[in-house]
Amino acid sequence: MGEFAEAESISLKRLKEERKAWRKDHPFTLWEGGLFNLRMYFKPEYPTTPPKCKFEPALFHPNVFPSGTVCLSLLDEEKHWRPAVTIKQILLGIQDLLDSPNPKDPAQADAYTLFMQNRKEYDARIKKQAETFRNPNL
Repeated sequence: MGEFAEAESISLKRLKEERKAWRKDHPFTLWEGGLFNLRMYFKPEYPTTPPKCKFEPALFHPNVFPSGTVCLSLLDEEKHWRPAVTIKQILLGIQDLLDSPNPKDPAQADAYTLFMQNRKEYDARIKKQAETFRNPNL
């Protein structure tokens, strides 16, 4: 994992406690029905430093880098990261970001351009992506 390592035991305990009752779908959104793999990488300094959140494979989205890494101010030490931010808050923030992209902080040029210039085509592309990654349990 390079510079990222397994979370320390206190962090693991916190993660286990936070796993309860997370929303797992995107009802009534363009993303509805999709199942998207998000990997979270924790440095040993967590929760002082935020985890790196990465979609695998990368999603077509204005705030997801081509590498799959999520661009969200909540995960940026220079912006809104605070050690009190919970994993649930991060995941809900990412879910909200999927449905409401932040055009002020683009990470993927093609997705950003389509989102800004042709919303109808952008929406169709997102629906197709959700269909491609359809949750087999639905």
